[in-house]
Amino acid sequence: MKAIQIVKPNDLRVIDMPKPEIDAHNNVLVKIKAAGICGSDVGIYHGTNAAATYPRVIGHEMVGEVVETGEGVTRVKVGDRVIIDQVTNCGTCYACRKNRGNVCANLRVRGVHIDGGYREYMAVPDHDCYLLPDSLRYEDAVMIEPTTIAIQSCSRAELCAEDTLLIYGCGALGSSLLRIARLSGAKIIVADIMDDKLAEALKNGADYAINTVREDLEARARELTDGYGPTVSIDAACTKDSLLTLLRVTGNAGRVITMGFSVAPTEVNQFVITSKELDVRGSRLQNKKFQAAIDLVNEGKLDLTGSVSHTFPFLEAQKAFDFVDSRDPSIRKIVLTF
Repeated sequence: MKAIQIVKPNDLRVIDMPKPEIDAHNNVLVKIKAAGICGSDVGIYHGTNAAATYPRVIGHEMVGEVVETGEGVTRVKVGDRVIIDQVTNCGTCYACRKNRGNVCANLRVRGVHIDGGYREYMAVPDHDCYLLPDSLRYEDAVMIEPTTIAIQSCSRAELCAEDTLLIYGCGALGSSLLRIARLSGAKIIVADIMDDKLAEALKNGADYAINTVREDLEARARELTDGYGPTVSIDAACTKDSLLTLLRVTGNAGRVITMGFSVAPTEVNQFVITSKELDVRGSRLQNKKFQAAIDLVNEGKLDLTGSVSHTFPFLEAQKAFDFVDSRDPSIRKIVLTF
């Protein structure tokens, strides 16, 4: 079968690899139908994702059709449309015992540490398969995975209706966060440097928007919160200065959620954390949040249609990644189709 492999940074190739066979552990064979391109996939391609190992078949936002099942499989059947959980964990380490398998000491993520979804078939355990909502095309169903990341982040933030949330960055991650955060009832402020992204965020449920090129983020955020500052800030920009910026902006007893994966040094001011007794929390991947996202779609509370801006046949992955690098302003979400 064909697959897309990053042999080393900036070296993407179409390769042939054996079609997987099911066994006692990987007891479901899935024919991949669509897979999304995430910022972390781009980071693996360019060699800036510190977690990745090479060579690697990338792709962790993957949906497909069940074509074969082994003995004892009860969750799915042949013909089912499914999305595959990207997280694999040991189940026995401290994090796993605390029900936080997304940060397992022996964590292996499909498409990062082990081969992922940019290939024609995958064999996976049945417990990693979730039934797709009937209402979603395969291309749109790819957006379930980014939604789980947003659910995880809002969960880590303990976001609730009495909060004022600042989402810093209105790209793909920020947009997913907004979809979930608005269900909490919290007041939502978004900040970005692009007017079109801010306008789209306001259209999609944000209460206020701040253009950080023209406005002072801290001053404007305090103005919008009667001088207190947001009670929750989530870093969806993940730049060198974004964490310190949010530490300064966030009000006393607030929570700051960081999601970046850069290993470059970043400035942190201890006084601003201690004096306001801020909680600074990481949010990585997702912890069994797929069913929660799927339930929101099935209940009509979450609409994932219209998020995909471009599709490419998966064998044209190089063209797709080149297009990502062009930073074309029309790009929202790019999906490879099989």
